[in-house]
Amino acid sequence: MRKTILFLFLTLFILQARAQELDCVVSVTSPTLEGTDKQIFETLQSAIYEFMNNRTWANYSVKIEERIECTILITINDRPSGDDFRGTLNLVLRRPVFNSAYNTVLLNFVDRDFSFKYIEYQTLDYSDGTFSSNLTSSLAFYTYMCLGYYFDSFAPLGGTPFFEKAQDIVNTAQSQQTSGWKAYESDKNRYWMVANILIPANSALREFSYVYHRQGLDQMYDRVDLGRSKVVESLEFLKKISVAKPGLYSLQLVLDAKKDEFVNIFSDQRVPPMEKNNVVTILKDIDPANSSKYQAILEGK
Repeated sequence: MRKTILFLFLTLFILQARAQELDCVVSVTSPTLEGTDKQIFETLQSAIYEFMNNRTWANYSVKIEERIECTILITINDRPSGDDFRGTLNLVLRRPVFNSAYNTVLLNFVDRDFSFKYIEYQTLDYSDGTFSSNLTSSLAFYTYMCLGYYFDSFAPLGGTPFFEKAQDIVNTAQSQQTSGWKAYESDKNRYWMVANILIPANSALREFSYVYHRQGLDQMYDRVDLGRSKVVESLEFLKKISVAKPGLYSLQLVLDAKKDEFVNIFSDQRVPPMEKNNVVTILKDIDPANSSKYQAILEGK
C-alpha cells in the first residue's frame, strides 16, 4: 500500500513537472526610485516568477528541458502611491534551433506604458475570460503572445489558439481605465500587437516565421545551403508586408528581434556575393533605419 501511494505521488509530481510550459526569468528593478521600501520589489519579482512558471497555460505537456525560455525585465520608474507602480516591461522570447546549442530570438520588445497596482504578498490571480487586474492580465497577455509566436515557428499558423486567447484578454480590457489596451490610444500597444497578427491580410508575417525557423534555421545544421536558401525565401514574406503596410508595428517587432541574426547569417564568407547583394537589397527596403547595419553583410563584418 505504501509503495502504491509513493508511486502515485511520484507520478503526480512528474506530470506536474511536465505541465508548466514556461522557463521564465523575471527581474524587477527600481534604479531611479529613492526613499522607498525595496523589499516590495523583491516580493513582486518572486510573485511574478511563480505566476509565470507555475501555471499551466496551454495544456501542452513538455519535459523540463523543453520549457519555453523567456525573460521579463520590469523597471519601475514611478510609484505615485503605495500600491501604484509605473514603468516599462522588456520581454525577450527565445527558441532553440534544431541540433545546436543556439537559441534564436523570436521577440524582443519594450512595453513603455506598463502600470499596475500591487499590494505586497497579495496573490496574483488570473482566469481566462475575466480581467482580474492590469498586472495579471498583462502578464497573461504576454504569455499567450509568447506561446503564439513560439508555436507559429514550428507549424504553419500553429500559434492561432494562443493569439486568440491574447485577443480575448484585450477584449475584456476594453472597459478598463488603464492604458495600452485600446485601438485609439496608439498604433503600437497591446491591442495592435495581437490584432496585426490575426488580421488575415497580414498572414505573411506568420508564414515568415514558419519558413524562417522550421524550414530555414532548423535545417542549417545538416544542410547549410538549403537552410539559408529558405531564410532568403522567408524574407520575401516580410517584403510583401512592407510593401502593403509600411511601418506596421508587428513587422517592426520581427525586425527588432531578427536584424542582428540576419547580419550574422549572411556575413559568412561562404555566402555567394550575389546572394548577399539580394539579401541586403531586401533588408534595406524593408528596414531602411538599419541600412548601415545590413551594409556590413557586404563587407563581411
